[in-house]
Amino acid sequence: MNTAPAPELFTWEFATDPYPAYAWLREHSPVHRTTLPSGVEAWLVTRYADARQALADQRLSKNPVHHADDAQGKSKTGIPGERSAGLMTHLLNIDPPDHTRLRRLVSKAFTPRRVAEFAPRVQELTDGLIDGFAARGSADLIHEFAFPLPIYAICDLLGVPREDQDDLRDWAGMMIRHGKGPRGGVARAVKKIRRYLADLIHRKRLGDGDDLISGLIRASDHGEHLTEDEVVAMCFVLLFAGFETTINLIGNGTHALLRHPEQRAVLQSALARGEHGLLETGVEELLRFDGPVEMATWRYATEALEIGGVAVGEGDPVLVVLAAADRDPARFDRPDTLDLARGDNKHLGYGHGIHYCIGAPLARLEGHTALATLLTRLPDLRLAEDPAELRWRGGLIMRGLRTLPVEFTPR
Repeated sequence: MNTAPAPELFTWEFATDPYPAYAWLREHSPVHRTTLPSGVEAWLVTRYADARQALADQRLSKNPVHHADDAQGKSKTGIPGERSAGLMTHLLNIDPPDHTRLRRLVSKAFTPRRVAEFAPRVQELTDGLIDGFAARGSADLIHEFAFPLPIYAICDLLGVPREDQDDLRDWAGMMIRHGKGPRGGVARAVKKIRRYLADLIHRKRLGDGDDLISGLIRASDHGEHLTEDEVVAMCFVLLFAGFETTINLIGNGTHALLRHPEQRAVLQSALARGEHGLLETGVEELLRFDGPVEMATWRYATEALEIGGVAVGEGDPVLVVLAAADRDPARFDRPDTLDLARGDNKHLGYGHGIHYCIGAPLARLEGHTALATLLTRLPDLRLAEDPAELRWRGGLIMRGLRTLPVEFTPR
C-alpha cells in the first residue's frame, strides 16, 4: 500500500514543476479538498474525465453569488481587482441566459474570417518586435516579445488608438506581476484600465469604427440591451484574457521547444520546407503539454453534487485543473512526453463546453505566427540561463514564466 504523503501545493517549487504533484493527486485524491494561499477552501479536479464533465456541468455556476463564503471570502476569488473596480459582469462570471447573450455579441469578433483578416497585422507586429532585438544577439523573450505581441494585437482588435497602447501595456504589466509589484498595484492598474475603457467607449459612440468596441456599442444601440457596465466589463475581460493566455502560450511553448531540441529541429525542418502541418499539431501539443492556463476559472456548486464519486457541497468553489487533466495517462498516451505530431489530442487547454475560450482562434493565430517566425528568423535560438534558474509567476489560474532569457547569432 502506498503511504506517501500528499505533496505540498502552491510553493515556489510546485510552481516550477507542478506535474509530479498533479500525478499524485490524480492517483490518490483526484477530487481534492485544499486550502488555497488566499485562505479560501476549494475542490481541485485533476482527472481528464472528471474535468471534462465538470467544465460542462451547469450545476457548477460561474457567478460568484453562489459562493457559500462570506463577503470577505468572495473578494478573494476571480480576477484580482475586478470586484472593487465594478467589473464583474463579464463572460467569466455569468451563466445563461446572460452568458448566451453576451457571448453571441462578442463571438462576431472572432469568426474565422475576421481572424484570417487580422493575420497580416499579427505578422507585422511579430516581425517588428523581433527586429527590435535581432541585431543584439540576446533578448528576454517574455518582456520583449511574448508580452507586447498579444497586448498590441488585442488593443488593435478592440480599437484602442495606437498612441494609447503603451499605457495599456504598462497597466497590463502591473496586473500580471502579482506579488512583485507595489502593494495594491494590481487594484490600481485595474481601476486605471476601467476608467480608460469607459472614456474610450464614450468617445467611440460618436464614431462609426469597425473595431470590436464600436461593434458592441452598435449592438447595444440596436436592441441587444448591453448596459454601459457590461460593455466596459466585456472589454476588460477580453483585454485581460486575451493577453495573459497568449503571453504564456508563446513563452511556455518556446521554453518547451528549447528544452526538447529533437522536437524543435523536426519542426524547423518542416517550416524550412514550407510545411505547416506540424506547426498546427505542434501548437496543440504545446497547449496540452505545458499550457498557459493551469486551472479553469472559478466555479461554484449551486446544489450538492458528486464529481468523480466525491460529494461536493452547495456553495463550494471548484477549480478544474486543466494542467493535470491534460497529463492524464487514462486519456493521453505517454502524457509526459512532448510529441509535436500527436494526433489524438483533444486537450482542455482552452476549456470545454459553453465557456470554451472565445478568443482561442486569435490566440492560436498569434501562437502559430510567433513560434514559426522565431524559429525561422533565429534558427539557433538557445536558453541563456540554466533552466533550473528560471522563475514562474505565482497565482492560481495562469501558468507562465517571469522571464525567458535567450541568445542567438545576431541577425
